[in-house]
Amino acid sequence: MNRENKRRQFETHYYKNHPCTHSFTCKKCGRSVVPAGAGTDHRNHCPNCLTSLHLDVEPGDRAADCGGLMEPIAVWIRGRGEWAVIHRCARCGALSSNRVAADDNPMKLMSIALRPLSLPPFPLERIEEMTRLMAGDGALNI
Repeated sequence: MNRENKRRQFETHYYKNHPCTHSFTCKKCGRSVVPAGAGTDHRNHCPNCLTSLHLDVEPGDRAADCGGLMEPIAVWIRGRGEWAVIHRCARCGALSSNRVAADDNPMKLMSIALRPLSLPPFPLERIEEMTRLMAGDGALNI
């Protein structure tokens, strides 16, 4: 069964007590995604490209009408050190957070985490000048 068509009406928080055992094909990279190996009962994104689909308003409710691709745009660390991926819907712009699964692509996770460092909001050539302006001596003591 396609997860896009799984709009069943369940009691509130049904998904928390019932595992998701359905496989799906990633709409972005085309890989088959199975729940086994995720380290959780709720697989909601592709472990290869980390892309998801905009299906839920609340986790597990399948109430979103959008159906757009949820692209990974950032990672953050939750209170106990657990990593999570921030997804943004390419169609409507909605944001969501999803826990990192055990079998997620570590290189993709690191590339998302390091993206801000590789694209700073200022020219790297001006770091020494900016440091001097902030009352530092501007010297790079390495």
